[in-house]
Amino acid sequence: MTPEAFDKACLALPGATLSIQWGDNHVFKVADKMFAVRRAAGDSFSFKASDVAFEVLTESGRAKPAPYLARAQWVWFADMSAEDDGEVADWLTTAHGLVASNLTRKTKAALGIS
Repeated sequence: MTPEAFDKACLALPGATLSIQWGDNHVFKVADKMFAVRRAAGDSFSFKASDVAFEVLTESGRAKPAPYLARAQWVWFADMSAEDDGEVADWLTTAHGLVASNLTRKTKAALGIS
């Protein structure tokens, strides 16, 4: 996956926004709640994972628990270019859904999320 494809996949999700934080990190949010982060200088990324995905990805060694966010079930990948576009897009969709599921009905409706 390329950085451009990662950004495009994140921003295609309902209500998703991009902000630049912590230097040059691309932080993707839904209703001001983070669901994915990509380093602009480098090839790493992280996202919120389901309990099962967190366990599978970290135990297999494919990903590592994300620094500072592991307790919230975030995973970190060091090499974006080694990952399949479709698989990452699916993970990002799930991450977005996990975060969006905790929003109020009013907020979801305003963002066009069902």
